[in-house]
Amino acid sequence: REPLRILGVDIAFSTAAVVLAQTFVALPFLVLSLEGALRTAGTRYEAVAATLGARPTTVLRRVSLPLVGPGIVSGAVLSFARALGEFGATLTFAGSLQGVTRTLPLEIYLQRETDPDAAVALSLVLVAVAVLVVALAHRIHEGAGP
Repeated sequence: REPLRILGVDIAFSTAAVVLAQTFVALPFLVLSLEGALRTAGTRYEAVAATLGARPTTVLRRVSLPLVGPGIVSGAVLSFARALGEFGATLTFAGSLQGVTRTLPLEIYLQRETDPDAAVALSLVLVAVAVLVVALAHRIHEGAGP
């Protein structure tokens, strides 16, 4: 923490710390999904497109991204689901400062002590957001199908 402070960077107990904590726990889900999609797709379609004269950006946009699109969507949904309920890394790296670094799971945990009804209501909001995002991702995935 001190070397960063010497450089004028102080991210502890900040919104940046929350983002870093969420990224730290969620990014492996995206990377693994994308890696699986890339391995499954192989390189033969890109090679054929390049042989037929397509530029690298065209190959990326018209061949590679459509091939791995479902992997990107599923990885993003998995990452979102993992980050949505993240508790430990956020508390460790960013703390729990009301209005600054307190995430919904932390607020639910704190509300359960003083106002269980509010904790249940917040939990329902969290579940509703999760269901909405998964439904949206499913709809996008179905629209991108063959």
